Amino acid sequence: MKLASLLVAGLCGLSLMASMASAAEALKVGDDAPDFTMTGTDGKTYKLSDFKGKQAVVVAWYPKAFTGGCTKECKSFKDQGASIREYKVAYFTASCDPVEQNKKFGESLGVDYVILSDPDGTVAKAYGIFNADRKLANRNTFYVGENGKILAIDTAVKTESHGSDVAKKLGELGVAKKK
Repeated sequence: MKLASLLVAGLCGLSLMASMASAAEALKVGDDAPDFTMTGTDGKTYKLSDFKGKQAVVVAWYPKAFTGGCTKECKSFKDQGASIREYKVAYFTASCDPVEQNKKFGESLGVDYVILSDPDGTVAKAYGIFNADRKLANRNTFYVGENGKILAIDTAVKTESHGSDVAKKLGELGVAKKK
């Protein structure tokens, strides 16, 4: 009887560990992108699900507004916006900074796109990029297809050329151009 109880307890423990391991697995190409709701610097609320079946989505996460690398990345997005907008895509940068800070940051750079805010890190956690020690998102860019599936994840962002890199990647991924 004791052996049977130990076996059942052991199997339950293995099952629990397996389910915890799968929950902790990083997102990968082909996965459904976690839906999100974030506020943009334009005051509007954006949901990933609003774009499903309509257009691809790019979300380029940066760690912190008003820092060197993040400034270069967001300027690159602004400078290469026309190239990105050739595609049927909604594109954003995003951080765990409050909306007001991102708004000031965007205004200081004169960006012509929306910056999304995830001040409590909920979305960054869902995407597996939240750095709990520093309370910010790691620099990663997610490409999501019209079908809501992850097309690509860039974990090696080059801040100074990221805008042109995104436009190039959209072409490589076969994202449709606007007509």
